[in-house]
Amino acid sequence: MGTLSDLKRIKKEIDANAVKEAQAKAERDLKAKRLAAQKNLFQTAVGKVKRMPETAVVNLKPTPPQPAPLQHQRDEAAALQESLSDEVDVSTLLDTDDHLSFRRPGVGIDVAQKLRKGKWSIQRQIDLHGLRSDAAREALGSFIREAHKQGIRCVRVVHGKGLGSPGKTPVLKEKVHRWLVQKAEVVAFVQAQPAQGGAGALVVLLQPVRLGSLG
Repeated sequence: MGTLSDLKRIKKEIDANAVKEAQAKAERDLKAKRLAAQKNLFQTAVGKVKRMPETAVVNLKPTPPQPAPLQHQRDEAAALQESLSDEVDVSTLLDTDDHLSFRRPGVGIDVAQKLRKGKWSIQRQIDLHGLRSDAAREALGSFIREAHKQGIRCVRVVHGKGLGSPGKTPVLKEKVHRWLVQKAEVVAFVQAQPAQGGAGALVVLLQPVRLGSLG
């Protein structure tokens, strides 16, 4: 059996171990509280968080520029260059036949003959009869340009016989001749057949559209 002194020594060791365990537990608890405090530091500082209401989203993506209307710009440029003169001398350009037909240089006489005989089907027409000179010139230039752009080959231009003009002189007819010879789209023209207007109209052949000029 152990002595009394041995029992006292064992008791002291037990008490010392109990104190150490208590201190260790206290340190663990304190460390856990510090970690919890650090984890909730932001929430502790700001208090209760309230969700903000949703707002409309702003689209900061730049709007792409509108496509350039290239065809419209080309048409406008063509219109600006449209300067049909009333002073052009066509006496040397027209064929010296009864109807004063017209052919571009290099165009065979058979082209005018086919036009006169109605070999070309008339696809579109414009009636200038009754229009003032300026309005008729603008209307004819626009008509020829648009018809050519759409691939039209043969058109009729009604200018009237001048029966309502002072002195019964076909003023507009002569001007239409001058205007047409200045249009690069025009290949040839002849006086229309009686059933198509006779001396009051022209049958006009237009250049074919080049593939590169489309679009």
